Amino acid sequence: MIDPKKIEQIARQVHESMPKGIREFGDDVEKKVRQILQSQLTRLDLVSREEFDVQTQVLLRTREKLALLEQRLTELESRSVQAAPEATPPAEPHM
Repeated sequence: MIDPKKIEQIARQVHESMPKGIREFGDDVEKKVRQILQSQLTRLDLVSREEFDVQTQVLLRTREKLALLEQRLTELESRSVQAAPEATPPAEPHM
């Protein structure tokens, strides 16, 4: 969700950048700009910074776990190769 304070700040900046004649409409224009910004930002399907940071941390932990599992798998594979008896050549058939 977008921070309402940020939307107010943007709406205020847009309002202040308008020519003086338009700014005289005052609060109505600022409210309308805020409504339009809110509706357009909602349509963008954005995530909050907090949500993004949480997902980044989840991804980092997942990568760490994956690296540990890959390392463990490599160790297990090397043990299994060492523990397996050497293959003996097939016996020749007796005639």
